[in-house]
Amino acid sequence: MPLKIAFGADSDVGMKIRNEDFFGLVAPEGELLASKGIVAAIADGAGGGSNGREAAEYAVLSVLSDYYDTPETWEVPHALGKLLASANRWLLAQGATRREFSCMASTLSLLVLRGNRYVIAHVGDTRIYRMRGKEFSLLTRDHVWEEAHGRHVLKRAVGLDLNLVVDYDEGELEKGDVFLLASDGVWEVLGPDGLEEVLNSHPQPEEAARALVDAAIGKGGEGNATAQVIRIDDLAEGTFGDLLKEGADLPFPPMLVPGQRIDSFEVIEQLHESAKRVIYKVKDLASGRILAMKTLKPEFVMDGRARNDLLIEEWLVKKSSSPFLPRHFQAKRHFLYFLTSWHEGSTLREMLDHGHHFTIAETIQIGMKLARALGSLHRLDIIHRDIRPENLHLGKDGKLRILSLSSAINPSIGGTAFSAQPNYASPECLGDGEPCMQSDIFAMGVTLYHMLTGEYPYSGSFDPVKPARYRPDIPAWLENVIMKSIARDPERRFEMPEECLIALENGESAPVAAPPRTPVVGRYSAWKLTAVISMLVNFLLLYFEMVESAGISSGPPW
Repeated sequence: MPLKIAFGADSDVGMKIRNEDFFGLVAPEGELLASKGIVAAIADGAGGGSNGREAAEYAVLSVLSDYYDTPETWEVPHALGKLLASANRWLLAQGATRREFSCMASTLSLLVLRGNRYVIAHVGDTRIYRMRGKEFSLLTRDHVWEEAHGRHVLKRAVGLDLNLVVDYDEGELEKGDVFLLASDGVWEVLGPDGLEEVLNSHPQPEEAARALVDAAIGKGGEGNATAQVIRIDDLAEGTFGDLLKEGADLPFPPMLVPGQRIDSFEVIEQLHESAKRVIYKVKDLASGRILAMKTLKPEFVMDGRARNDLLIEEWLVKKSSSPFLPRHFQAKRHFLYFLTSWHEGSTLREMLDHGHHFTIAETIQIGMKLARALGSLHRLDIIHRDIRPENLHLGKDGKLRILSLSSAINPSIGGTAFSAQPNYASPECLGDGEPCMQSDIFAMGVTLYHMLTGEYPYSGSFDPVKPARYRPDIPAWLENVIMKSIARDPERRFEMPEECLIALENGESAPVAAPPRTPVVGRYSAWKLTAVISMLVNFLLLYFEMVESAGISSGPPW
């Protein structure tokens, strides 16, 4: 069942010459409603500044128009933060380049309703309230400096300062919740009791919005008065929740053999088998298209975590628009599996196992493609965690694709169970650290290292062995790029894949500096240093005791 709301809004110029308030709401239908939700916004152009109305319009419209183009893998606060930062920069740029647009700023309060949750992003002194049963609550706080005579001055607004600080809040929706978005021309005049009284007296949102504005003007309010009222009539499950529910009801397919049919697909061959998963090459009997089918082995039918992990991977593949991933294909299914595009070619591991010798130029080209691929995932807020030759496919079309997201994590849904591959996993992934972009960069560096040398950089030593020791023809600049990528300390690696890409593109013309070796002190943990010091102290005490007992007069051992 989709999310359903009732909505009403009204705005009045009041005693002002110009209405500098602006509001809007977008309620899409179908898949967009389920994946992105409903967005409501209210803004109030900064009083005393020129073009306040224009600032309010831009703040609202830029978010409402661009929010639905943000990746579905982005969490709502992350998406809103990106859009608000962009709007803030644009408004500041107008004021810097055009004198008549100086102080072009606006408050902005945003409410996103998605599935069974709400998210608020807020800056300024427009307000968002919620009425739940008999409880009437203010969900935002004003960003103002209080002055004499009850006046206040904005200390935060979109377009006011280069460093925009936004308040975020979120929570569960309940059927019957009523949200009020109001400008100060309404909430300041009526007060909490007046707002609550009007909402209780007018259960229909359209009537309530009109009554709130009329009451504010009638009570002597001099400013612009704007109110939006939204009532939650029906809740919906989140899209990922729907997928989990569907997957929980689907049986596992048996182990399949070539020629066997499942739903509308015919098995051509088994491509890969791991401890829990199987990948088949299949043919769509309706279209003749060749696809890859990923599923779980039948013996894991009672393993709820393995089932959820497969569904998480499917959701990430489905919602990721990266050209560096196989495309997801929707199908009517009676068993638990998912389908992606199939591409001719080989994984880097298959190429290595068949004796392929990667040249310097070939490795650099693959490194640049891999950096672009990781950059596209990271922009979707996806950390892969398992970059290695087995998961990297070089197609006959020359494109590099990441085949598996089975270990990936994404803030909006969490991640799957992860078993680190010791040769490729960064120290923070093997320890208690949090995986990050630099973790994927580490794995990328190890992959390039292994392609060139057939070896792994950390062969029992604290610092990585330079690849030129195994392959002297590696140019110094490329060695520096690889060594920077695989630094033990994440802060010494490239900050993001694009930085590594630039280093590979520049090559010898702008080489990166060789990373410094880890100081001796840094190679030992605190407990090892304590143990060494303790042993030295005990040795000295024992020596002095022996000297004293022997009656020998002697100076210190040094």
